[in-house]
Amino acid sequence: MPSQDNIPDELVTTYLHMTDETQFKPAFQVKTYVRIDTMQQVDVDFYLFLYRSVGEAWHWRDRLLISRDELGEILARPQTSVYVLYADGVPGGFIELEQQGDDVEVAYFGLRAAFIGRGLGKHLLSFGVQRAWEQTAKRVWLHTCNLDGPYALANYQARGFQVYDVIKEPMPQRYL
Repeated sequence: MPSQDNIPDELVTTYLHMTDETQFKPAFQVKTYVRIDTMQQVDVDFYLFLYRSVGEAWHWRDRLLISRDELGEILARPQTSVYVLYADGVPGGFIELEQQGDDVEVAYFGLRAAFIGRGLGKHLLSFGVQRAWEQTAKRVWLHTCNLDGPYALANYQARGFQVYDVIKEPMPQRYL
C-alpha cells in the first residue's frame, strides 16, 4: 500500500474496457458466507464508511472533495448502482456502476483490508461486470492507477478488460 511517504511523483492512469460481453471471464467464488446486496436507498453515511474503509489506503479522494448533498444526488440517480459485498454479515467491499448512455463505468470497486486475499475481489468484480452487461451495455470500462492495490490491474485483465489508454501526469496535489 502506498503511504504518504512513498507516493510516486507521477500518476499513471490506465484505462481498460470490454467492448463485447464475450470478452468477460467471470471468476465467481461460491462461498456460503458471502452475499452481495444492492444498496437500495441512499445512505450517504454508510456509503462514506465503505468509500473510506476501502479507499483510504489507496488515497481515494474524489468523493471526499464534494458535498454530502452532491454525493447524495449522485447516489440517487437512476444511472448509479452500488452493490455491497458482505462476508459473514460484515460489509467487506463494494462496486459502484454508472450507466453512461451505452457504456457502463465501474466507477469504484474495492475491498476493505481484512477481506483482501480471499478471492472476494474477483467475485465482486465478476458480479459487477455481469450486472453491467445485464444493463445492455455496449461497453464496460474502468480506470485504475499506480496508487491502487497491487493486484487491481491483474484482476481487471483476468476478467477480460483490455487496456485502451495510459495517461501519465505529475502527481495531483490532492493525493499528496
